[in-house]
Amino acid sequence: MENPRGKRLRPTFCLLACESVGGDWHKVLPAAAALEVMHNFTLIHDDIQDKSPERRHRPSVWWVWGAAQGINAGDAIYALTQLALCKLESRGIPAEKVTASSRILNETCLRICEGQFLDISYEDHLDITTTDYLNMVDGKTAQLFQCSLQLGALLGTEDETLIRQLALFGRELGIAFQIYDDIMGIWGKEEDTGKPCGSDIMERKKTPPIIYALNQAGKETGRRLADIYRKDELSRDDLSVVLEILESSAAREYTEGLKEQYHQRALDILKGTGLATTRQKELRDVADFILGE
Repeated sequence: MENPRGKRLRPTFCLLACESVGGDWHKVLPAAAALEVMHNFTLIHDDIQDKSPERRHRPSVWWVWGAAQGINAGDAIYALTQLALCKLESRGIPAEKVTASSRILNETCLRICEGQFLDISYEDHLDITTTDYLNMVDGKTAQLFQCSLQLGALLGTEDETLIRQLALFGRELGIAFQIYDDIMGIWGKEEDTGKPCGSDIMERKKTPPIIYALNQAGKETGRRLADIYRKDELSRDDLSVVLEILESSAAREYTEGLKEQYHQRALDILKGTGLATTRQKELRDVADFILGE
C-alpha cells in the first residue's frame, strides 16, 4: 500500500466543524495540526504498551529505536501539541479561546489515558461486558473525535449550545467509528486495513463480536471460545474456530447493529443543531464515508 500516512480524520472534522458554524477554517489550522499530533502521540505510546511492531505498514517507533526512546519521542510530540495551539494567536484567535482550547485538549489527553488504563486492564479478563467496552472506547477514540468537533466549533462561533451539540456529535461518531474499526479488525480485507484478516482475534482483543459471543453463545461454545482466548498465542486453526463461533452466534450482525445505533445517534444530534442543510451535509458525508456507508 502506498503512502500509509493515516486518514487525518480528526483535523478534518475540526476544520469542517469550524466552517459549518460560520468560522474561517484557515484560522484554526494550528488546532487541526495539534489534534493530528496529539493522535500520533497516543499511537506511539499505545504501540509500546501493546508491543506492536508495526504501525501503518511501517516499523513502529519503539520497534526501531527501543521503548525508552519511543517514550521520549511520544513525550516530545505531546509538547508539540501545545506549541501548535500557541500559533492560533498569530491567526487572530483571541487569547481566551487559545487558553480554552489548551484546556480542552489537555482534558481530552487525560481521558485518553483513563481509557487506555481500562484497555490494558481488560487484557487479562474474559468477563468484559459491552458496557465495559463502551466505557473504554468513550475514553479513547470517542474523546479525540469529540475534542476535534468541539475545538473547531469553539474557534468558529460564540454559540455555546452549538459547540456542545457538535462535541456530542463527535463523541457518538467516535464510538461508531471504533466499533466499525473493530468489525474490520476481524472481517476486513488486508488491502483495506493493512492487517491480515482476523488480526484482532490473533491478538486476542476483546472487541464487541468477541464479547457478544462470549456472553451469548451456548455454554459449550462459550467455553471453547474462552479456552482459546486463554492461550498465550493463537494458531491459524484457533482463528478458524473463533470465526465459526462468531458466525454461529450472529456476532457480526449484533456488532453491525451496535455501530449503526451510534451512527444514527450522531446524525440525529447533527440534525438537531439547526445548521444549514449544506453545512450538515459535509459533516454527514464524511461520517458516512469513515463508517463504510
